[in-house]
Amino acid sequence: MGGNIAAIGAGLVIIGAGIGLGMIGSKSVESIARQPEASGDIRGAMILMAAFLEGAALIALILTFFVG
Repeated sequence: MGGNIAAIGAGLVIIGAGIGLGMIGSKSVESIARQPEASGDIRGAMILMAAFLEGAALIALILTFFVG
């Protein structure tokens, strides 16, 4: 039973990370379209937030395998 719960947890982690990365990308492209002169700052913030999200997703994925 623990393996099934870990698999569900891993799936939820991946789905959540995918949704989060999609939202980061879409909102940053939208904001660059609205203010092209701020594209460097927006791009930097986007990369930083994507890295934080990937790190959190990786930690959550590792924890699901250790718990399950």
